[in-house]
Amino acid sequence: MNPKKIAVILAGCGVYDGSEIHEAVATLLAIEKSGVNYQIFAPDINQFHVIDHVTGEVSAETRNVFVESARIARGNIKKLRTFEAKEFDAIVFPGGFGVAKNLCTYAIDGPDNLVNPLVEKAIRDSIELKKPIGALCISPVLLATVLGNITVTIGSNKDTIDAINSLDAKHITTKGSEVIVDTINKIVSTPCYMLDAPISVIFEGAANVINKLIELMD
Repeated sequence: MNPKKIAVILAGCGVYDGSEIHEAVATLLAIEKSGVNYQIFAPDINQFHVIDHVTGEVSAETRNVFVESARIARGNIKKLRTFEAKEFDAIVFPGGFGVAKNLCTYAIDGPDNLVNPLVEKAIRDSIELKKPIGALCISPVLLATVLGNITVTIGSNKDTIDAINSLDAKHITTKGSEVIVDTINKIVSTPCYMLDAPISVIFEGAANVINKLIELMD
């Protein structure tokens, strides 16, 4: 019997312009501790912009999402265009502003945002095959944009809650490492750094998401 396998989709490296590193690492650790395998993917595109994580200022640099994500993956990463939903038992999106800037344009356009076509395809293919999807931090906005009628959480941020509701999705307010499970669509979400949480809570929330995803696997 082949071991279960989860696809992890990254959006770069760094909370302000890529994937949130703590959330990404917590997700990978939770998957490994559960006895499930994973493969990391990222789109081969330029970041929306590059942020100096010391000053918070925009840099004149240009960076590539795939290349930056490879830092977290320690080089073991594949381009998102090669992703095949049928080869995985679930898919998960750690958070970070890169999700809202590189995987979609929510950070710029709000609810009228556009989703990267490869990201949208990965989500829709997974839903069509009834594969569970995990979403941490801001990532539920990405799923709400693509799918609409789903139930998710990003914690308690009013502006983001309003955006999710405007996308015909349903938001449930949560705190800490709580998760919301949409059993109909097999979607599991948790707030992570959308709340003012310590790193221990981030790791707990990621573990809760992964455990629920595994329960939902066929």
